[in-house]
Amino acid sequence: MTIDLSAFPRVALGHWPTPLDECPRLGAELGIQLLLKRDDVGGVGAGGNKLRKLEFLLGAALDRGADTVITFGAVQTNHGRQTAAACARLGLRCELVLTRSVARTGQAYEESGNIVLDHLYGANVHLCADAEETAAVYNRLLAEAEAQGRTVATFPVGGSDEVGVLGYVAATVELFQQVDSLGLDVGTLVVPVGSAGTAAGVALGAELLCRTTRVEAACVSHTAEESRADITRLAGAAAGLLGAAEPALPELVVDDRAVGPAYGVPTEEMWRALELFARTEGVTLDPVYTGKAAACLVDRVRTGEIAPGETVVFLHTGGLPGLFAYAPDLLARAGS
Repeated sequence: MTIDLSAFPRVALGHWPTPLDECPRLGAELGIQLLLKRDDVGGVGAGGNKLRKLEFLLGAALDRGADTVITFGAVQTNHGRQTAAACARLGLRCELVLTRSVARTGQAYEESGNIVLDHLYGANVHLCADAEETAAVYNRLLAEAEAQGRTVATFPVGGSDEVGVLGYVAATVELFQQVDSLGLDVGTLVVPVGSAGTAAGVALGAELLCRTTRVEAACVSHTAEESRADITRLAGAAAGLLGAAEPALPELVVDDRAVGPAYGVPTEEMWRALELFARTEGVTLDPVYTGKAAACLVDRVRTGEIAPGETVVFLHTGGLPGLFAYAPDLLARAGS
């Protein structure tokens, strides 16, 4: 079947289709046939998965006459950086309300990576200590916009609501068209899951396309139980927009083994996976999302949960600028 998304307003932000690259050296190291879906490349704002969500979120916002976007995230949010760039492209005012929610400090984390690009793209950046301050700043921005006659569109963390999910329903159609053109039988599709919109779109898209590929959602922030609930809720809401039945998501596997101490806190397994991808294929992962998802992939291969010789697609969601926020860790590893 096809999935008709033509009824939903959409703006062009990415370069689609993104490549589906074979990784022979990395695949040989792991004993599987591995391909990377390169959503880290192409489009405004240094690329990344949030652009697919923003195409629909900003399409809807412009359709409602919005001239201002407010959104949220951690200090090094990829979503904030891509939202700032997309707003610059479209001539919209961008307000980023960022919370110091990751247990990390230092000059590299607070003055490089994504946050530098937020300023470069012209966003107004509001750094908040906690959830209470975040709420207060948000309410102040809404009041200021109303007083000035501006129309606000508010996007959730990660752009993850039912409209944003449509971006990864579209991406899943694109991916399976590429897979089919190569004559591949993909057993497993690995996707990072944080705010859950990307994983929800992939899982819903695969079900609507009647695919039996296992969708393995590798958690980077929440427990498997919490992440499954978020994916199920978002996929159900997006299915409602599409006029489809509540999805069953029978092929969804949610795995939190790679989360470590907390969101945004590096683990040794993550660093090893990041180095493995870099030194076999010249592919750069990030420490927060793709690095931990890769650590989950590596462990599932080595435990036999992903079978030897299986064809696996890893969804590379981007995040390269955030790597520089962790530069001291990388330099320490190089020195040792």
